[in-house]
Amino acid sequence: MVVVAGATVPRQTGDTAMFVLGILASFAAIAAMCWLLFNLAVFALPFLVGLHAGIWAYGTGAGWLGAILVGGFAAGLTLAIGQALIMLVRPLWARFVITLIFVVPAMLAGFHATLGIARAMMPSETWQMIFAVIGAGAVGVSAFLRIAGSAAEPSDSSPMSA
Repeated sequence: MVVVAGATVPRQTGDTAMFVLGILASFAAIAAMCWLLFNLAVFALPFLVGLHAGIWAYGTGAGWLGAILVGGFAAGLTLAIGQALIMLVRPLWARFVITLIFVVPAMLAGFHATLGIARAMMPSETWQMIFAVIGAGAVGVSAFLRIAGSAAEPSDSSPMSA
């Protein structure tokens, strides 16, 4: 209870709790979006290919269902061809180029996602760009490691090789 001008006013602790819960929920949402971004960054190129193929199919009169099927097929085919090329191509420089073809769209997606989050969190455009570049680098490294890890050759010590 707080006494104001002779009257007792009940203290409202719910406002403080809601404020703290709001901040914690915001951090949890940002963390969830960053986790999703890191996990889905590898699929940025197949998504873009599928999206554009679906838009093309819809523009030629395929309808919504046809556009979704064409876009899904194009995205899956892009991912399958990329993984097959990374596993089958022998020269290291060629693997690196193929990996970069997948990593660059992931970096762009990471840059724009981090920039969007930074714009919601801070007013300084300089710091927004700094965080966006750091986010793009982090997403790019994560995508590179995931793609390069999928190209690792199986070891001879696996149970199936005996």
